[in-house]
Amino acid sequence: MDAASEFAIAPLFQTGPDPTPYRRLALDGVRVERWNDRRFTVVPAEVLSALAEEAFFDLQHLFRSSHLAQLADILRDPEASASDRFVALELLKNAVIAAAREFPSCQDTGTAIVIAKKGQFVLTEGDDAAALSAGIARAYRRYNLRFSQLAPLSMYEERNTGTNLPAQIDIEATPGDGYAFLFMAKGGGSANKTFLFQETPRLLHPERLRAFLEEKVAKIGTTACPPYHLAIVVGGLSAEQTLKTVKLASCRDLDGLPTTGDGSGRAFRDPVLEQEVLRLARELGIGAQFGGKYFCHDVRVIRLPRHGASLPIGIGVSCSADRQIRAKITAEGVFLEQLETDPAKYLPEVAVDIGEATPIDLDRPMDEIRAALSRLPVGAPVSLSGPMIVARDLVHRAIAERLARGGKMPEYFIHHPIYYAGPAKTPAGRASGSFGPTTAARMDPYVVEFQKLGGSLVTLAKGNRTRQVVESCRRHGGFYLATIGGAAARVGRDMIRKVEVIDFPEFGMEAVWRIEVEDMPAFLVIDDKGHDFWTTKVRLRVPMSAD
Repeated sequence: MDAASEFAIAPLFQTGPDPTPYRRLALDGVRVERWNDRRFTVVPAEVLSALAEEAFFDLQHLFRSSHLAQLADILRDPEASASDRFVALELLKNAVIAAAREFPSCQDTGTAIVIAKKGQFVLTEGDDAAALSAGIARAYRRYNLRFSQLAPLSMYEERNTGTNLPAQIDIEATPGDGYAFLFMAKGGGSANKTFLFQETPRLLHPERLRAFLEEKVAKIGTTACPPYHLAIVVGGLSAEQTLKTVKLASCRDLDGLPTTGDGSGRAFRDPVLEQEVLRLARELGIGAQFGGKYFCHDVRVIRLPRHGASLPIGIGVSCSADRQIRAKITAEGVFLEQLETDPAKYLPEVAVDIGEATPIDLDRPMDEIRAALSRLPVGAPVSLSGPMIVARDLVHRAIAERLARGGKMPEYFIHHPIYYAGPAKTPAGRASGSFGPTTAARMDPYVVEFQKLGGSLVTLAKGNRTRQVVESCRRHGGFYLATIGGAAARVGRDMIRKVEVIDFPEFGMEAVWRIEVEDMPAFLVIDDKGHDFWTTKVRLRVPMSAD
Protein backbone atom coordinates (compact mmCIF):
# COMPACT_ATOMS: atom_id res chain seq x y z
CA MET A 1 0.00 0.00 0.00
CA ASP A 2 1.43 3.41 -0.91
CA ALA A 3 1.46 6.27 1.58
CA ALA A 4 -1.16 8.29 -0.29
CA SER A 5 -3.77 5.54 0.02
CA GLU A 6 -3.56 5.49 3.81
CA PHE A 7 -5.39 8.79 4.22
CA ALA A 8 -7.43 11.27 2.23
CA ILE A 9 -5.62 14.39 1.04
CA ALA A 10 -7.95 17.37 0.82
CA PRO A 11 -6.99 20.46 -1.20
CA LEU A 12 -6.18 23.42 1.03
CA PHE A 13 -8.04 25.92 -1.19
CA GLN A 14 -11.39 24.49 -2.31
CA THR A 15 -12.77 27.36 -4.38
CA GLY A 16 -15.34 25.51 -6.46
CA PRO A 17 -16.34 26.31 -10.08
CA ASP A 18 -14.85 29.36 -11.79
CA PRO A 19 -17.62 31.99 -12.23
CA THR A 20 -15.47 34.34 -14.35
CA PRO A 21 -16.94 35.72 -17.60
CA TYR A 22 -14.33 35.18 -20.31
CA ARG A 23 -13.83 36.35 -23.88
CA ARG A 24 -11.90 34.32 -26.41
CA LEU A 25 -8.74 35.88 -27.84
CA ALA A 26 -7.84 35.50 -31.50
CA LEU A 27 -4.53 33.81 -30.75
CA ASP A 28 -3.57 30.86 -32.88
CA GLY A 29 -1.08 28.15 -32.07
CA VAL A 30 -2.56 26.22 -29.15
CA ARG A 31 -2.90 22.59 -30.20
CA VAL A 32 -3.57 19.14 -28.80
CA GLU A 33 -1.05 16.32 -29.15
CA ARG A 34 -1.24 12.72 -27.97
CA TRP A 35 1.54 10.62 -26.57
CA ASN A 36 1.32 7.23 -24.90
CA ASP A 37 -2.51 7.45 -24.60
CA ARG A 38 -2.30 10.87 -22.96
CA ARG A 39 -3.70 14.10 -24.38
CA PHE A 40 -1.54 17.20 -23.96
CA THR A 41 -2.37 20.88 -24.50
CA VAL A 42 0.62 22.42 -26.26
CA VAL A 43 1.15 26.18 -25.87
CA PRO A 44 3.73 28.10 -27.95
CA ALA A 45 5.82 30.71 -26.15
CA GLU A 46 4.43 33.53 -28.30
CA VAL A 47 0.89 32.72 -27.13
CA LEU A 48 2.01 33.30 -23.53
CA SER A 49 3.65 36.58 -24.54
CA ALA A 50 0.60 37.80 -26.45
CA LEU A 51 -1.72 36.83 -23.60
CA ALA A 52 0.39 38.72 -21.03
CA GLU A 53 0.50 41.81 -23.25
CA GLU A 54 -3.27 41.81 -23.76
CA ALA A 55 -3.93 41.17 -20.07
CA PHE A 56 -1.84 44.08 -18.85
CA PHE A 57 -3.28 46.40 -21.48
CA ASP A 58 -6.81 45.53 -20.34
CA LEU A 59 -6.24 45.71 -16.60
CA GLN A 60 -4.55 49.11 -16.81
CA HIS A 61 -7.65 50.61 -18.45
CA LEU A 62 -10.68 48.58 -17.40
CA PHE A 63 -12.30 47.43 -14.16
CA ARG A 64 -14.58 44.61 -13.14
CA SER A 65 -18.28 45.45 -13.26
CA SER A 66 -18.64 44.49 -9.60
CA HIS A 67 -16.08 47.12 -8.56
CA LEU A 68 -17.80 49.86 -10.56
CA ALA A 69 -21.19 48.87 -9.15
CA GLN A 70 -19.84 49.34 -5.63
CA LEU A 71 -18.72 52.88 -6.50
CA ALA A 72 -22.19 53.59 -7.90
CA ASP A 73 -23.75 52.27 -4.67
CA ILE A 74 -21.93 54.97 -2.70
CA LEU A 75 -23.67 57.66 -4.75
CA ARG A 76 -27.07 56.17 -3.93
CA ASP A 77 -26.44 55.72 -0.20
CA PRO A 78 -28.08 58.51 1.86
CA GLU A 79 -25.65 57.71 4.71
CA ALA A 80 -22.60 58.45 2.54
CA SER A 81 -20.83 61.70 3.34
CA ALA A 82 -20.44 64.46 0.75
CA SER A 83 -16.76 63.58 0.47
CA ASP A 84 -17.60 59.88 0.05
CA ARG A 85 -19.84 60.79 -2.87
CA PHE A 86 -17.30 63.22 -4.30
CA VAL A 87 -14.54 60.59 -4.33
CA ALA A 88 -16.83 57.91 -5.77
CA LEU A 89 -18.00 60.22 -8.55
CA GLU A 90 -14.43 61.20 -9.47
CA LEU A 91 -13.36 57.55 -9.52
CA LEU A 92 -16.24 56.67 -11.86
CA LYS A 93 -15.32 59.58 -14.15
CA ASN A 94 -11.74 58.33 -14.05
CA ALA A 95 -12.90 54.84 -15.06
CA VAL A 96 -14.76 56.28 -18.05
CA ILE A 97 -11.64 58.13 -19.23
CA ALA A 98 -9.41 55.09 -18.73
CA ALA A 99 -11.81 52.86 -20.68
CA ALA A 100 -10.95 54.83 -23.84
CA ARG A 101 -7.58 53.00 -23.56
CA GLU A 102 -5.44 56.12 -23.86
CA PHE A 103 -4.86 57.02 -20.21
CA PRO A 104 -4.21 54.24 -17.67
CA SER A 105 -6.49 54.44 -14.65
CA CYS A 106 -3.57 55.17 -12.30
CA GLN A 107 -0.22 56.83 -12.97
CA ASP A 108 1.50 54.13 -10.88
CA THR A 109 1.07 51.35 -13.39
CA GLY A 110 2.58 49.03 -10.86
CA THR A 111 4.68 45.95 -10.47
CA ALA A 112 3.56 43.26 -12.89
CA ILE A 113 2.53 40.09 -11.05
CA VAL A 114 1.52 36.77 -12.59
CA ILE A 115 0.19 33.90 -10.48
CA ALA A 116 -0.37 30.84 -12.63
CA LYS A 117 -1.47 27.23 -12.26
CA LYS A 118 -0.09 24.95 -14.93
CA GLY A 119 -1.76 21.60 -15.44
CA GLN A 120 0.38 18.47 -15.60
CA PHE A 121 -0.79 17.82 -19.15
CA VAL A 122 0.18 21.27 -20.47
CA LEU A 123 3.34 21.44 -22.55
CA THR A 124 4.98 24.76 -23.32
CA GLU A 125 7.77 25.53 -25.73
CA GLY A 126 10.56 27.28 -23.89
CA ASP A 127 10.77 29.24 -20.63
CA ASP A 128 7.28 30.26 -19.49
CA ALA A 129 8.50 33.08 -17.24
CA ALA A 130 10.63 34.50 -20.04
CA ALA A 131 7.71 34.39 -22.47
CA LEU A 132 5.35 36.09 -20.01
CA SER A 133 8.00 38.70 -19.22
CA ALA A 134 8.42 39.47 -22.91
CA GLY A 135 4.71 40.19 -23.21
CA ILE A 136 4.73 42.37 -20.09
CA ALA A 137 7.68 44.37 -21.41
CA ARG A 138 5.85 44.88 -24.74
CA ALA A 139 2.77 46.22 -22.96
CA TYR A 140 4.74 48.70 -20.87
CA ARG A 141 6.77 49.81 -23.90
CA ARG A 142 3.90 50.15 -26.38
CA TYR A 143 1.29 51.85 -24.21
CA ASN A 144 1.18 54.93 -21.97
CA LEU A 145 2.39 53.08 -18.90
CA ARG A 146 5.12 53.92 -16.43
CA PHE A 147 8.39 52.14 -15.70
CA SER A 148 8.61 51.79 -11.91
CA GLN A 149 11.12 48.99 -11.28
CA LEU A 150 14.54 49.89 -9.89
CA ALA A 151 17.57 47.65 -10.32
CA PRO A 152 20.05 47.68 -7.42
CA LEU A 153 23.53 48.45 -8.73
CA SER A 154 24.90 48.23 -5.22
CA MET A 155 23.37 48.24 -1.77
CA TYR A 156 22.75 51.99 -2.09
CA GLU A 157 22.67 52.77 -5.82
CA GLU A 158 19.72 52.03 -8.09
CA ARG A 159 18.72 52.57 -11.68
CA ASN A 160 15.35 52.28 -13.41
CA THR A 161 15.30 49.18 -15.60
CA GLY A 162 13.42 51.01 -18.36
CA THR A 163 11.19 48.00 -19.04
CA ASN A 164 9.13 47.64 -15.85
CA LEU A 165 10.81 44.28 -15.48
CA PRO A 166 11.50 42.16 -13.57
CA ALA A 167 7.97 40.94 -12.99
CA GLN A 168 6.92 38.66 -10.15
CA ILE A 169 5.95 35.37 -11.79
CA ASP A 170 4.85 32.38 -9.71
CA ILE A 171 3.83 29.19 -11.53
CA GLU A 172 2.35 26.27 -9.60
CA ALA A 173 2.02 22.71 -10.93
CA THR A 174 -1.54 21.39 -10.70
CA PRO A 175 -3.57 18.45 -12.09
CA GLY A 176 -5.31 18.76 -15.44
CA ASP A 177 -4.71 19.93 -19.00
CA GLY A 178 -5.41 23.66 -18.56
CA TYR A 179 -3.30 26.70 -17.71
CA ALA A 180 -4.93 29.31 -15.42
CA PHE A 181 -3.61 32.82 -14.72
CA LEU A 182 -4.22 35.77 -12.44
CA PHE A 183 -2.52 38.92 -13.75
CA MET A 184 -2.14 41.88 -11.39
CA ALA A 185 -0.61 45.35 -11.46
CA LYS A 186 0.23 46.31 -7.90
CA GLY A 187 1.08 49.95 -7.24
CA GLY A 188 3.48 50.97 -4.50
CA GLY A 189 0.80 52.64 -2.37
CA SER A 190 -1.36 49.57 -1.87
CA ALA A 191 1.63 47.19 -1.79
CA ASN A 192 3.00 49.20 1.14
CA LYS A 193 -0.21 48.49 3.03
CA THR A 194 0.40 44.76 3.29
CA PHE A 195 1.25 43.71 6.83
CA LEU A 196 2.32 40.54 8.62
CA PHE A 197 1.84 40.17 12.37
CA GLN A 198 3.34 37.19 14.21
CA GLU A 199 0.87 36.77 17.04
CA THR A 200 0.16 34.12 19.67
CA PRO A 201 -2.83 31.76 20.00
CA ARG A 202 -4.16 33.94 22.83
CA LEU A 203 -5.57 36.19 20.10
CA LEU A 204 -7.99 33.43 19.02
CA HIS A 205 -10.80 34.84 21.13
CA PRO A 206 -13.69 36.88 19.65
CA GLU A 207 -13.22 40.06 21.68
CA ARG A 208 -9.43 40.09 21.53
CA LEU A 209 -9.35 39.40 17.79
CA ARG A 210 -11.91 42.12 17.05
CA ALA A 211 -9.97 44.68 19.12
CA PHE A 212 -6.75 43.71 17.34
CA LEU A 213 -8.33 44.05 13.89
CA GLU A 214 -9.96 47.39 14.72
CA GLU A 215 -6.59 48.84 15.70
CA LYS A 216 -4.72 47.47 12.69
CA VAL A 217 -7.38 48.37 10.12
CA ALA A 218 -7.52 51.98 11.35
CA LYS A 219 -3.75 52.26 11.02
CA ILE A 220 -3.89 51.42 7.32
CA GLY A 221 -4.88 55.04 6.78
CA THR A 222 -5.75 56.68 3.49
CA THR A 223 -2.40 56.63 1.69
CA ALA A 224 -3.34 53.66 -0.49
CA CYS A 225 -6.44 55.31 -2.03
CA PRO A 226 -9.62 53.97 -0.42
CA PRO A 227 -12.33 52.74 -0.69
CA TYR A 228 -10.49 49.45 -0.20
CA HIS A 229 -11.14 45.82 -0.84
CA LEU A 230 -9.77 44.66 2.51
CA ALA A 231 -8.32 41.18 3.05
CA ILE A 232 -7.48 39.58 6.41
CA VAL A 233 -5.91 36.13 6.78
CA VAL A 234 -5.67 34.41 10.16
CA GLY A 235 -3.24 31.51 10.27
CA GLY A 236 -1.00 30.01 7.62
CA LEU A 237 1.60 27.27 7.36
CA SER A 238 4.26 29.92 6.77
CA ALA A 239 4.52 33.69 6.69
CA GLU A 240 4.81 33.71 2.92
CA GLN A 241 1.68 31.56 2.52
CA THR A 242 -0.26 33.97 4.73
CA LEU A 243 0.79 36.99 2.67
CA LYS A 244 0.14 35.30 -0.66
CA THR A 245 -3.34 34.42 0.55
CA VAL A 246 -3.87 38.07 1.50
CA LYS A 247 -3.01 39.11 -2.04
CA LEU A 248 -5.35 36.56 -3.59
CA ALA A 249 -8.18 37.41 -1.21
CA SER A 250 -7.87 41.14 -1.92
CA CYS A 251 -8.43 40.29 -5.60
CA ARG A 252 -11.55 38.28 -4.64
CA ASP A 253 -9.80 35.26 -6.10
CA LEU A 254 -10.80 33.07 -3.14
CA ASP A 255 -14.46 34.04 -2.89
CA GLY A 256 -15.60 30.50 -3.60
CA LEU A 257 -14.02 29.03 -0.47
CA PRO A 258 -16.31 27.15 1.93
CA THR A 259 -17.57 29.05 4.96
CA THR A 260 -16.73 26.33 7.49
CA GLY A 261 -13.58 24.45 8.39
CA ASP A 262 -13.09 20.73 8.87
CA GLY A 263 -10.55 18.26 10.17
CA SER A 264 -8.53 18.29 6.96
CA GLY A 265 -7.33 21.82 7.60
CA ARG A 266 -9.00 23.38 4.57
CA ALA A 267 -9.11 27.16 4.21
CA PHE A 268 -12.46 28.84 4.76
CA ARG A 269 -14.08 32.28 4.79
CA ASP A 270 -15.74 33.68 7.89
CA PRO A 271 -18.68 35.76 6.59
CA VAL A 272 -19.80 36.76 10.11
CA LEU A 273 -16.42 38.27 10.96
CA GLU A 274 -16.28 39.86 7.51
CA GLN A 275 -19.44 41.82 8.27
CA GLU A 276 -18.20 42.77 11.74
CA VAL A 277 -14.95 44.14 10.35
CA LEU A 278 -16.80 46.00 7.59
CA ARG A 279 -19.04 47.60 10.20
CA LEU A 280 -16.15 48.71 12.39
CA ALA A 281 -14.28 50.05 9.33
CA ARG A 282 -17.29 52.19 8.46
CA GLU A 283 -17.61 53.43 12.04
CA LEU A 284 -14.01 54.70 12.06
CA GLY A 285 -15.10 57.80 10.16
CA ILE A 286 -12.15 57.69 7.74
CA GLY A 287 -14.39 57.23 4.73
CA ALA A 288 -13.36 57.34 1.09
CA GLN A 289 -10.21 59.40 1.80
CA PHE A 290 -11.73 62.52 3.40
CA GLY A 291 -14.09 61.36 6.11
CA GLY A 292 -17.28 59.36 6.02
CA LYS A 293 -18.47 55.79 5.85
CA TYR A 294 -16.80 54.17 2.86
CA PHE A 295 -13.28 53.31 4.03
CA CYS A 296 -13.89 49.81 2.60
CA HIS A 297 -16.08 48.45 -0.15
CA ASP A 298 -15.95 44.97 1.33
CA VAL A 299 -13.92 42.64 3.54
CA ARG A 300 -12.61 39.12 3.09
CA VAL A 301 -11.57 37.16 6.21
CA ILE A 302 -9.90 33.81 5.55
CA ARG A 303 -8.85 31.25 8.15
CA LEU A 304 -5.91 28.96 7.40
CA PRO A 305 -4.38 26.05 9.32
CA ARG A 306 -1.27 26.81 11.35
CA HIS A 307 1.60 25.28 13.30
CA GLY A 308 0.71 25.00 16.97
CA ALA A 309 3.45 27.46 17.95
CA SER A 310 2.61 30.13 15.35
CA LEU A 311 -0.25 32.48 14.54
CA PRO A 312 0.62 34.65 11.54
CA ILE A 313 -1.99 37.26 10.64
CA GLY A 314 -1.87 39.08 7.33
CA ILE A 315 -3.73 42.24 6.33
CA GLY A 316 -3.73 43.93 2.94
CA VAL A 317 -5.84 45.89 0.48
CA SER A 318 -6.66 46.33 -3.15
CA CYS A 319 -7.06 50.05 -3.69
CA SER A 320 -9.18 52.23 -5.97
CA ALA A 321 -6.90 51.16 -8.84
CA ASP A 322 -8.33 47.65 -8.45
CA ARG A 323 -6.35 45.99 -11.23
CA GLN A 324 -6.46 42.26 -11.83
CA ILE A 325 -7.67 39.97 -14.58
CA ARG A 326 -8.00 36.22 -14.94
CA ALA A 327 -7.11 34.17 -18.00
CA LYS A 328 -7.00 30.55 -19.04
CA ILE A 329 -5.59 28.41 -21.82
CA THR A 330 -7.38 25.18 -22.66
CA ALA A 331 -7.52 22.83 -25.61
CA GLU A 332 -10.30 25.10 -26.95
CA GLY A 333 -8.13 28.22 -27.04
CA VAL A 334 -7.02 31.28 -25.07
CA PHE A 335 -9.50 33.17 -22.88
CA LEU A 336 -9.25 36.46 -20.98
CA GLU A 337 -11.63 37.78 -18.34
CA GLN A 338 -14.19 40.20 -19.74
CA LEU A 339 -13.82 43.49 -17.88
CA GLU A 340 -16.32 46.34 -18.16
CA THR A 341 -15.85 48.32 -21.39
CA ASP A 342 -18.70 50.79 -20.73
CA PRO A 343 -18.24 52.21 -17.21
CA ALA A 344 -20.30 55.29 -18.17
CA LYS A 345 -23.46 53.30 -17.43
CA TYR A 346 -22.55 53.46 -13.73
CA LEU A 347 -22.53 57.28 -13.67
CA PRO A 348 -25.55 58.82 -11.90
CA GLU A 349 -28.40 60.16 -13.99
CA VAL A 350 -28.99 63.08 -11.61
CA ALA A 351 -26.64 65.60 -10.04
CA VAL A 352 -24.72 64.44 -6.97
CA ASP A 353 -24.27 66.77 -4.00
CA ILE A 354 -20.51 66.98 -3.48
CA GLY A 355 -20.37 70.34 -1.74
CA GLU A 356 -18.92 73.71 -2.76
CA ALA A 357 -15.17 74.19 -3.29
CA THR A 358 -13.25 77.42 -2.71
CA PRO A 359 -11.20 78.43 -5.78
CA ILE A 360 -7.47 78.99 -5.08
CA ASP A 361 -5.47 80.97 -7.67
CA LEU A 362 -1.95 79.55 -7.74
CA ASP A 363 -0.71 82.37 -10.00
CA ARG A 364 -0.62 84.64 -6.97
CA PRO A 365 2.46 85.09 -4.73
CA MET A 366 2.94 82.36 -2.12
CA ASP A 367 2.04 84.71 0.76
CA GLU A 368 -1.33 85.42 -0.85
CA ILE A 369 -2.00 81.73 -1.49
CA ARG A 370 -1.26 80.96 2.15
CA ALA A 371 -3.46 83.82 3.32
CA ALA A 372 -6.38 82.44 1.29
CA LEU A 373 -5.88 78.97 2.76
CA SER A 374 -5.56 80.36 6.28
CA ARG A 375 -9.13 81.63 6.12
CA LEU A 376 -10.52 78.12 5.56
CA PRO A 377 -11.28 75.41 8.11
CA VAL A 378 -9.59 72.04 7.85
CA GLY A 379 -11.65 69.69 5.75
CA ALA A 380 -12.70 72.46 3.38
CA PRO A 381 -12.76 71.50 -0.31
CA VAL A 382 -10.73 73.72 -2.63
CA SER A 383 -10.29 73.99 -6.40
CA LEU A 384 -6.74 74.71 -7.58
CA SER A 385 -5.82 76.57 -10.76
CA GLY A 386 -2.37 77.75 -11.85
CA PRO A 387 1.24 76.56 -11.68
CA MET A 388 2.63 73.90 -9.35
CA ILE A 389 5.96 72.15 -8.97
CA VAL A 390 5.97 68.34 -9.07
CA ALA A 391 8.66 66.61 -7.02
CA ARG A 392 8.81 63.36 -5.10
CA ASP A 393 11.26 60.94 -3.43
CA LEU A 394 14.43 61.26 -5.51
CA VAL A 395 14.20 65.03 -5.79
CA HIS A 396 13.62 65.50 -2.07
CA ARG A 397 16.63 63.36 -1.28
CA ALA A 398 18.80 65.20 -3.82
CA ILE A 399 17.78 68.61 -2.46
CA ALA A 400 18.44 67.47 1.12
CA GLU A 401 21.92 66.32 0.08
CA ARG A 402 22.51 69.67 -1.66
CA LEU A 403 21.50 71.55 1.49
CA ALA A 404 23.82 69.37 3.59
CA ARG A 405 26.70 70.44 1.33
CA GLY A 406 25.87 74.10 1.94
CA GLY A 407 23.67 74.65 -1.11
CA LYS A 408 20.47 76.69 -1.30
CA MET A 409 16.82 75.75 -1.39
CA PRO A 410 15.65 75.95 -5.04
CA GLU A 411 13.56 79.01 -5.75
CA TYR A 412 10.83 76.87 -7.30
CA PHE A 413 10.34 75.14 -3.92
CA ILE A 414 9.81 78.53 -2.29
CA HIS A 415 7.47 80.23 -4.75
CA HIS A 416 5.10 77.41 -5.74
CA PRO A 417 3.04 74.64 -4.13
CA ILE A 418 4.77 71.26 -4.28
CA TYR A 419 2.78 68.35 -5.71
CA TYR A 420 4.09 64.90 -4.79
CA ALA A 421 3.48 62.91 -7.97
CA GLY A 422 5.08 61.17 -10.92
CA PRO A 423 3.37 60.88 -14.32
CA ALA A 424 2.81 58.00 -16.66
CA LYS A 425 3.78 58.48 -20.31
CA THR A 426 2.07 61.30 -22.21
CA PRO A 427 -0.25 60.14 -25.01
CA ALA A 428 0.39 61.67 -28.42
CA GLY A 429 -1.24 65.07 -28.77
CA ARG A 430 -1.99 65.43 -25.05
CA ALA A 431 -0.53 67.83 -22.51
CA SER A 432 -0.03 65.12 -19.91
CA GLY A 433 -0.33 61.45 -19.14
CA SER A 434 -2.09 60.04 -16.10
CA PHE A 435 -0.80 62.16 -13.22
CA GLY A 436 -2.19 61.31 -9.79
CA PRO A 437 -0.68 61.94 -6.35
CA THR A 438 1.74 59.74 -4.49
CA THR A 439 1.89 59.08 -0.73
CA ALA A 440 2.65 62.26 1.21
CA ALA A 441 4.17 60.54 4.23
CA ARG A 442 7.25 59.42 2.30
CA MET A 443 8.30 63.07 2.05
CA ASP A 444 7.60 63.80 5.74
CA PRO A 445 11.27 63.48 6.84
CA TYR A 446 12.16 66.46 4.64
CA VAL A 447 9.32 68.85 5.49
CA VAL A 448 10.67 70.37 8.73
CA GLU A 449 14.06 71.26 7.22
CA PHE A 450 12.57 72.54 3.97
CA GLN A 451 9.92 74.70 5.67
CA LYS A 452 12.58 76.29 7.91
CA LEU A 453 14.20 77.51 4.70
CA GLY A 454 10.95 78.76 3.18
CA GLY A 455 10.28 75.76 0.93
CA SER A 456 7.38 73.30 0.81
CA LEU A 457 5.01 75.71 2.56
CA VAL A 458 2.08 74.38 0.54
CA THR A 459 2.16 70.71 -0.41
CA LEU A 460 -0.31 68.52 -2.27
CA ALA A 461 -0.46 64.70 -2.26
CA LYS A 462 -2.61 61.87 -0.91
CA GLY A 463 -3.04 60.37 2.53
CA ASN A 464 -2.37 61.44 6.09
CA ARG A 465 0.87 62.84 7.56
CA THR A 466 2.89 62.63 10.76
CA ARG A 467 2.52 64.87 13.78
CA GLN A 468 5.91 66.39 12.97
CA VAL A 469 4.50 67.82 9.75
CA VAL A 470 1.48 69.23 11.58
CA GLU A 471 3.75 70.98 14.06
CA SER A 472 6.07 72.26 11.34
CA CYS A 473 3.12 73.78 9.46
CA ARG A 474 2.03 75.50 12.67
CA ARG A 475 5.51 76.93 13.27
CA HIS A 476 6.26 78.00 9.73
CA GLY A 477 2.84 78.86 8.30
CA GLY A 478 2.53 75.81 6.12
CA PHE A 479 -0.41 73.88 4.65
CA TYR A 480 -1.02 70.38 3.38
CA LEU A 481 -3.74 69.71 0.82
CA ALA A 482 -4.84 66.18 -0.04
CA THR A 483 -6.24 65.34 -3.44
CA ILE A 484 -8.02 62.21 -4.64
CA GLY A 485 -5.90 59.12 -5.00
CA GLY A 486 -6.90 56.77 -7.79
CA ALA A 487 -8.17 59.33 -10.32
CA ALA A 488 -4.96 59.93 -12.29
CA ALA A 489 -6.51 59.62 -15.74
CA ARG A 490 -9.06 62.31 -14.88
CA VAL A 491 -6.32 64.64 -13.62
CA GLY A 492 -4.06 64.06 -16.62
CA ARG A 493 -6.73 64.50 -19.28
CA ASP A 494 -9.04 67.11 -17.79
CA MET A 495 -7.08 69.20 -15.29
CA ILE A 496 -3.46 69.56 -16.45
CA ARG A 497 -2.91 72.11 -19.21
CA LYS A 498 0.90 72.19 -19.47
CA VAL A 499 3.85 70.05 -18.33
CA GLU A 500 7.58 70.77 -18.59
CA VAL A 501 10.74 69.41 -16.93
CA ILE A 502 12.71 72.11 -15.11
CA ASP A 503 15.29 70.18 -13.05
CA PHE A 504 16.80 66.71 -12.52
CA PRO A 505 15.80 65.37 -15.96
CA GLU A 506 17.97 62.32 -15.31
CA PHE A 507 15.37 61.14 -12.78
CA GLY A 508 12.87 60.34 -15.54
CA MET A 509 9.30 60.39 -14.24
CA GLU A 510 10.72 61.53 -10.86
CA ALA A 511 12.21 64.71 -12.35
CA VAL A 512 11.09 68.16 -11.24
CA TRP A 513 8.14 69.19 -13.38
CA ARG A 514 6.34 72.50 -13.65
CA ILE A 515 2.67 71.92 -14.43
CA GLU A 516 -0.32 74.16 -14.88
CA VAL A 517 -3.64 72.88 -13.56
CA GLU A 518 -7.23 74.01 -13.89
CA ASP A 519 -9.95 73.27 -11.33
CA MET A 520 -8.01 70.51 -9.61
CA PRO A 521 -9.94 69.34 -6.52
CA ALA A 522 -8.32 68.98 -3.09
CA PHE A 523 -9.15 69.21 0.60
CA LEU A 524 -7.38 71.30 3.25
CA VAL A 525 -6.04 68.66 5.65
CA ILE A 526 -3.36 70.49 7.71
CA ASP A 527 -3.38 74.26 8.30
CA ASP A 528 -1.06 76.91 9.74
CA LYS A 529 -2.73 76.76 13.16
CA GLY A 530 -1.80 73.18 13.97
CA HIS A 531 -5.14 71.66 12.96
CA ASP A 532 -5.13 68.25 11.32
CA PHE A 533 -8.33 67.04 9.66
CA TRP A 534 -7.78 63.50 10.92
CA THR A 535 -7.61 64.53 14.57
CA THR A 536 -10.10 67.41 14.58
CA LYS A 537 -12.83 66.14 12.23
CA VAL A 538 -12.54 62.35 12.34
CA ARG A 539 -12.82 60.79 15.79
CA LEU A 540 -10.60 57.75 15.62
CA ARG A 541 -10.20 55.44 18.58
CA VAL A 542 -6.63 54.74 17.44
CA PRO A 543 -4.34 56.93 15.31
CA MET A 544 -3.89 56.19 11.63
CA SER A 545 -0.49 55.12 10.38
CA ALA A 546 1.34 57.54 8.11
CA ASP A 547 3.78 54.91 6.84
